[in-house]
Amino acid sequence: MTDQLPESLRWENQQLYLLDQRLLPHEIVYVAISSLPAAWEAINTLTVRGAPAIGIAAAYALAQSMKEVAAPAFTATLKKNAEYLKSARPTAVNLAWAVDTLVKSGLQNPDVAALIQQAKEIHRADIRLCENIGRHGSSLIKPGMNLLTHCNAGALAVSRHGTATAPMYHQHQRGVNFHVYVDETRPLYQGARLTAWELDRSGIPVTLICDNMAATLMARNKIDLVLVGTDRVTANGDVINKIGTLNLAVLCHHFNVPFYVACPSTTYDANTLAGEDVEIEERAADEIKQRHAADVTAFNPAFDVTPAQLVTGIITEQGIAHDARSLSELIARQSAPRGIQS
Repeated sequence: MTDQLPESLRWENQQLYLLDQRLLPHEIVYVAISSLPAAWEAINTLTVRGAPAIGIAAAYALAQSMKEVAAPAFTATLKKNAEYLKSARPTAVNLAWAVDTLVKSGLQNPDVAALIQQAKEIHRADIRLCENIGRHGSSLIKPGMNLLTHCNAGALAVSRHGTATAPMYHQHQRGVNFHVYVDETRPLYQGARLTAWELDRSGIPVTLICDNMAATLMARNKIDLVLVGTDRVTANGDVINKIGTLNLAVLCHHFNVPFYVACPSTTYDANTLAGEDVEIEERAADEIKQRHAADVTAFNPAFDVTPAQLVTGIITEQGIAHDARSLSELIARQSAPRGIQS
């Protein structure tokens, strides 16, 4: 199970340590984050990745950055540092949510120890959210099923259990037999390097495929369920997730395969109406071009938008929603800290 996997991050002796996911699966190395620029760089360069893990890391980094700040400058510095961290990756909503939660806490109680406790609570809450997503989503996974997942919404992307993988770990622990196909997820191969590795290490049968093989598998009736995570779900139920997610949703619609998204309440964005309103991060062209000799331009968006009408259901810690209204109602019932609402 997930106790066989390294933690995505640690807070030890008042210091933030991040698992360098760029080195996985070949090396397990933790990087000590000693400054705010180091935290920004780690988030931006995918040392830490996965929306929930980014949020938790940013919360700890923001609290850590305030240790030497004197009282007169505390509030202004807190806000400035928060905005700086949010600029590291604009699409995943957990980053902004986590630092805004700490800013709200710091405005009420300008104390470093209180900020650290708030960051720890965000960390603990994420563990609870993932456990409950696993419990609610587990009923979707029946004995003998073949699942397909994309990118990494596993234990490495959060604090523990994962989001999309949480139902898998839950059913595996209960002895339910199933199999998971994993997209390699180009251009950075999070599926190949991370998801396939962590599922295999946890004892779940897994097969790695290229991103362009999903249609062939569905045409051969080899996929019973697609289960992915998300970096943001907007108020109308649109899903913003790793580039290639939209491809799968369209294929699922064509081949009549259920398409489910695991979304903790911290990843739901009630303040953004639709996916078209979300800033989609575009990453460096070299991430694509490094494997090719041709000196051509490259287009490299990190995420795409899956329209709500292509989503069968969204799994939250409160249950499964099948439309935007039920999703909003489920999120409203949750008990995790919610951050700033404008």
